[in-house]
Amino acid sequence: MKKITCFLLCLMVVIFQFCSSSRKARQSTSMMVTNTYTAKVQPILASSCAPCHMPPGGNKKALNTYEAARNNIDDIIARIQKNPDERGFMPFKHPRLPDSTIQVLVQWKNAGMPQ
Repeated sequence: MKKITCFLLCLMVVIFQFCSSSRKARQSTSMMVTNTYTAKVQPILASSCAPCHMPPGGNKKALNTYEAARNNIDDIIARIQKNPDERGFMPFKHPRLPDSTIQVLVQWKNAGMPQ
C-alpha cells in the first residue's frame, strides 16, 4: 500500500508540475494588453514629439492621433533608432530616446497597434 501511495504521489507531482500556467506567459500577455496607444504610445509621442508634431503649434507632420501614429509608425521607429549625427534623426536637437522607450513603440507595432 505504501509503494502505491508513494508512486501515485510522485506521479501527481510530475503531472501537476506541467499543468501550472507559466508566469512568463502571463506577464507577456498582460504586457501586450497594456501596451496600447492610449496607455503607452500617446504619452511618449506627447512628451517626445511635442511641440513640433503636435497641433496647433507644430508645423511638422502631426502625430497627435491614433491614426497618424498608426500610419507613420515605421517612419517614427526608423527615425528614433538613428544616431543623433545621422540625417533624419528624431527628436531633432534632443538626445536619443532610451532603448526602453523605443522598444515600447516597436512592441506596440508588433502587437498589431492596439488602440
